[in-house]
Amino acid sequence: MEGSEAASLLGERGLGRPAQFKTYRRRWFLLAVVSLLNCSNAMLWLTFAPVADKAAAYFHISLEMVNWLSIVYLLTSIPFGLVATWVLDSVGLRYTVILSAWLNMTGSVIRIFSVLKFLGLDSQSYWYLFTGQCLCALAQPLIIFSPTKLAALWFPDHQRATANMIASMSNPLGILIANVLSPALVPEGKHIPLMLGVYAIPAVTACAVATVGIHEKVPPTPPSASATNSSSQPFLMGLKMLLRNKPYIILAVCFGGGIGMFTCFSALLEQILCEKGYSNEFAGLNGALFTVCGLFGAFLLGLYVDRTRKFIESTKICFCLSALASIMFAVTSRFRRRAITLSITSSLFGFFGFAIYPIAMELAVECSYPVGEGTSTGLIFVASQIEGVILMILLQALTVHVSEDPSSTCALDQDGALDWTTSGAEVRLGSQANAGTADWQNSTATFGRGGGRSRAGPPAGIPVSRGGMPSAKFAEVQCCDQQEK
Repeated sequence: MEGSEAASLLGERGLGRPAQFKTYRRRWFLLAVVSLLNCSNAMLWLTFAPVADKAAAYFHISLEMVNWLSIVYLLTSIPFGLVATWVLDSVGLRYTVILSAWLNMTGSVIRIFSVLKFLGLDSQSYWYLFTGQCLCALAQPLIIFSPTKLAALWFPDHQRATANMIASMSNPLGILIANVLSPALVPEGKHIPLMLGVYAIPAVTACAVATVGIHEKVPPTPPSASATNSSSQPFLMGLKMLLRNKPYIILAVCFGGGIGMFTCFSALLEQILCEKGYSNEFAGLNGALFTVCGLFGAFLLGLYVDRTRKFIESTKICFCLSALASIMFAVTSRFRRRAITLSITSSLFGFFGFAIYPIAMELAVECSYPVGEGTSTGLIFVASQIEGVILMILLQALTVHVSEDPSSTCALDQDGALDWTTSGAEVRLGSQANAGTADWQNSTATFGRGGGRSRAGPPAGIPVSRGGMPSAKFAEVQCCDQQEK
């Protein structure tokens, strides 16, 4: 039976009869299904990020290949993001949610095939894992774009913001769960199969509930007058209008870059910290603090902007503060035994960075009118995925492989751990300087044995340090001279 919580009668001019608007209790069931799907999809995205080193050792692959399990979400969403916007507007909410649920569930099950020993996949196991991630990635745009449509079709005006917030924030909730749950489930690499099985449970549950429980594209009676008509532009026309809208393009590039940076932070945090001696549990805690403080910051800023209407000022200030917080994290992560400082900087980064999300989305809708909300938010989503891919690939290109370090907590893969705080150019320069110093030491030792002098100094005119060694500057110059010769 369909439950009714509220009904209102509004006179329609010209028709002389009342129009009834009605809300149904099952709208909360639909909200719960979409929220569970959103949470499950985010968990599947970042399954391996908090335990990347152990996953690399278990599957006998490099850390770069583990990172591609996250990058594929970004790459797949770039072309499919616009398609998902069209599917949602053309096919309807019911079939969109069911399709995304089946993609999400199928991907999670295929991932389990990669750890089933009796299948004898061996070297092919990674590609089963990758295929499953691709299917989950296809579901992501469909799921992320659904909350706006759900709120517009099933909820009255005074509940739309709440419904949208609950369904949208279930995505960072899934990220929070992944950051905490993955390290807890995988203290050692042999527990990877258990983790994949646990993460499949929410996906299978959401798929079963969506398939059985969702029966209608729209409610029999609309919940409000705004739900009966749509004033948005057609998809292609709206897309052309957005590409000619300069304020919107600026916002999409800046805000998309922020989402891309958040993506990199979530996917690479464990790899950055383990090389400096921090445990996977600590990395997961930092990811959780980043998300929780971000949700709290978004809630507080939302209340402030609702009262003051200072959208632009708040966005600019938060952008500046989040940039400063990211610089603080970049500097702090270079040092060992800075757990408290790292936790504080991660919290500040999330607090100011996440706070931008609801405000920037509201600005995007305002500056893109009369283009539909789905198209304007969808294009920002695609821009963020493109920038996220660029940042992920660029960051990996700047890293260097390091040999085993006693203070490192990384489970070394076949190529060794990655140092994310030192670029390849720095390492080459340092090794050249060390080589120049070693050559001078060898020549000094030989001179001492042959001439009877145990502590021979460098030749005249060569700058020395306090310990009698040639300065680093001289070693670099000497190295460059040798290369020129």
